[in-house]
Amino acid sequence: MNSDSDVPIYAQLIRERGDVPGDVRREAEQIQRNLERVIMPFRPNLPAPGYFR
Repeated sequence: MNSDSDVPIYAQLIRERGDVPGDVRREAEQIQRNLERVIMPFRPNLPAPGYFR
């Protein structure tokens, strides 16, 4: 039995096409970090940005 028959199909696909799910996950994490910097979490003691009395 050769080593190729022991390797799951996804390992072969990653070798052939690259780690697409991993690339997408890393890109999504980067987008999330960027959004967290732009859209600050709600702070109950502060007025919303742009709010004027």
